[in-house]
Amino acid sequence: MTQENRHTTPFVYKLAAGILLLIGTCIAALILGAADTSFLDVWLAFTSEASGSASEMIREIRLPREMAAIVVGAALSVSGAIMQGITRNPLADPGLLGLTAGAKAALAVATVWIPSVGYFGTTVACFAGAAAGALLVFGIGALRKGGFAPFRIVLAGASVSALLLAFAEGIGIYYKISKEISMWTAGGLIGTTWSQLQVIVPFITAGILVSLLLSRQLTILSLSEEVAVGLGQKIVPIKMILFAVIIVLAGAAVAIVGNLAFIGLLVPHVARGIVGEDYRLIIPMSAVSGAVLMLAADTLGRTLHAPYETPVAAIVAIMGLPFFLWIVRKGGSAVS
Repeated sequence: MTQENRHTTPFVYKLAAGILLLIGTCIAALILGAADTSFLDVWLAFTSEASGSASEMIREIRLPREMAAIVVGAALSVSGAIMQGITRNPLADPGLLGLTAGAKAALAVATVWIPSVGYFGTTVACFAGAAAGALLVFGIGALRKGGFAPFRIVLAGASVSALLLAFAEGIGIYYKISKEISMWTAGGLIGTTWSQLQVIVPFITAGILVSLLLSRQLTILSLSEEVAVGLGQKIVPIKMILFAVIIVLAGAAVAIVGNLAFIGLLVPHVARGIVGEDYRLIIPMSAVSGAVLMLAADTLGRTLHAPYETPVAAIVAIMGLPFFLWIVRKGGSAVS
């Protein structure tokens, strides 16, 4: 997309088109699946007190699952956009920089040593693990001059992620919970309940709202720290708040969907290609685009080999890996 075309269409029209696409994708997700349902069944499930099997299945199984796909896609995409803006690293992604691996390791520890922790406690553990993973990656990067170079950070992230994933798998083998760990690692939304969403959605909503409030400062930071200081920005507290937002968003998403990479890498680049370099526009467009992509991937996973499920992590990886290699080849300017 050329710079001229970006500015001929107002942002509100682009966002409205994204929201309409999201609504259409959501309706398709509620209709499609192993069980035969129609648009009429979906309509009755929302507009009446019908208690038939189709209405109950839509309200209690499909709807919470699709709501989870929407909030997880938005959370991972926004956290990826913030990371790319703060670090000015086109390869930044919660899954590539140790956050999701750290959350997985913390979840494994909580499952073994605090079995009665509950879903809220599990979510807090994921936040702590995501923070620990990120601190390890950036701590390694800070050990030498130039350590925050994009490819060095990616290498540190890959190493830390491998270590933390191995730690989680080791706990699973030693304490005989490998099956539970492996199912979680596959990444998926099966079994999502309204009670889980009640815990997770407030965290994700708060994180996205804070990111929107700081989007102007993020735009300035993405240009240069010297420019930000020259414009009077307090970059240290702003960075700390934004890193906290990343941890909350990534940790909450991991608590629902498990180890899922590439959404946070791919979507911000697409959003940047649509709306330009202003994070006041990138963040809302990333949230909507990520929700659409995650919802479509989950629907595809449910329908490809119905009644069997294809892990959504595999579908996202198939889409994300070629895009990742393309960005590496283009040096981050592929769609910007």
